[in-house]
Amino acid sequence: MDLRAMMPSALLLLALMALPGTATGADAPPAVTNVEAPSAVKIGILTDESGIYAEAGGPGNVVAARLAIADAGGTVLSRPIELLDADHKNDPAVGTQILTGWFYDGVDAVAGLSTSSVALAAQQIGRARDKTLLIAGAPDSDLIGTACAATSTHWAEDTYALARSTAEAVVPSGGDSWFFVTVDHAFGLAMERDANEAARALGALVLGRVRHPLGTADFSAVINAAKASHAKIVALADAGADLEHMIQQAGAAHLDAGGQTLAGLLVYLTDIHAVGLAAAQRLYVTEGFYWDQNDAARAFAKRFETEMHRMPTKQQAATYASVRHYLAAVAAAGTTEARAVNAEMRSLPIDFFGRPATIRPDGQVAYDLTLYQVKSPAESQYPWDYLKKVRDIPAARAFRPVAEGGCPLVK
Repeated sequence: MDLRAMMPSALLLLALMALPGTATGADAPPAVTNVEAPSAVKIGILTDESGIYAEAGGPGNVVAARLAIADAGGTVLSRPIELLDADHKNDPAVGTQILTGWFYDGVDAVAGLSTSSVALAAQQIGRARDKTLLIAGAPDSDLIGTACAATSTHWAEDTYALARSTAEAVVPSGGDSWFFVTVDHAFGLAMERDANEAARALGALVLGRVRHPLGTADFSAVINAAKASHAKIVALADAGADLEHMIQQAGAAHLDAGGQTLAGLLVYLTDIHAVGLAAAQRLYVTEGFYWDQNDAARAFAKRFETEMHRMPTKQQAATYASVRHYLAAVAAAGTTEARAVNAEMRSLPIDFFGRPATIRPDGQVAYDLTLYQVKSPAESQYPWDYLKKVRDIPAARAFRPVAEGGCPLVK
C-alpha cells in the first residue's frame, strides 16, 4: 500500500474534523431533505348560503360534499382533498368574482351552483379556464343547451324535464288552462318557456303570466291576477322562499275556492316542510331524489340528518353524488386536468342512489325521475313523510332529446 498517496486525503479529513460544527461518522446529524407535502386537490362549493335558496342548497351542500370526500377516503392521488365554500348571494357578479379568485388559487372543481344566473356565468368562466363544474342546483335547460361546456356536468333535473313531467300529470287530468307566476331571472324565464311549450304541446291554453322580482314577500297582486285569469292551473315558475310565500298566501286567499290549482314546477322538500302539508297537499312534485325512495337514499339521508338535523333535498343529494363521482374520475384519470377528468366521468358508471345514471354528450346526468304528490296531514305517518309516488318517468322520456338542445358539443 502506498502511504504517500493516502496522505492528502487523510490530511483533508483531519482538517474537516477540526472545523467548528463539523461532525463525521456516528456524530453526524441525519441529512435534511426539503420534501414538500403534496398539494391538495381543491373543491369549492359555491352556493346560496344566506338567501332564498339557502335551505334547498346552502350549508347542506357543504355537508353533502364533506360526506362525499369522507367516502373517498379523504385523499385522492395520494393528495389531501381541501373543501372550500362561499356564498354567491344569487348574484352573478359576486359568483364571478369568487370563481376568478378560486381558479387563480388553484381550485380544481366547483360544485353546488344553486342559482341559474350564477351557474350560466360560471359556465363561461369554467369553459375559458378549462375547470370542472358540477352543477347540482341550477335547473336552466340552457346549461345543457346553447351554453353547454365540455368540462361541465349538470346533476339537477333541468327545466325541460320538470316542466314536461308536471304538464303530463295535470293536463290530462283536466288542467287545460294555465297561468304562470314567474320569478324574473334566468331560472324562472327558462322554466316558464319550457313549461309553456310542454303545456301547449298537450293542448292546454296559456291565459297569462305575472313576473315578480327575486325575493318577493307580498304576492297579493299576483294572486289577484291569477284569480282574474280563471285558469285552472296556476303554474309556479319560482322556487325557494318565493315559492313558499306564494303557496302560503294563495292558501290564505282561498285560490282553490274558484276551482284553481297550484302546480309547483320546482319544489324542494324544504319548501313543503316550511309551508306544511295542509297548505302543500295534492301539489305535484317531480324528483330525481327523495330521501325515502329506497334503501340507498335512506342510508345517505340518515348520515346527512345526523349533521343537519333534517332530511336532504334533491340538490344536496346531487351535490354529494357529483363530488363523489368527480373524485372517482380523478382517481381513474390519474390527474385533475379538467378535460381528462370529465372524459373519465362520462365513461364511468354512476349509481345515483340506487338508480343507474349516465352523462350525456351535452353534460346532463340522466336518470329516471318520479312524479309524486304531496300527502295530506292524515296520510303522513312519520317525520319528513311528505310524498306519495304517482309514477316513475324513464330518463329517456323525462329529459330533452340531446339533438334538440342546441349544445355545440353534440354532433
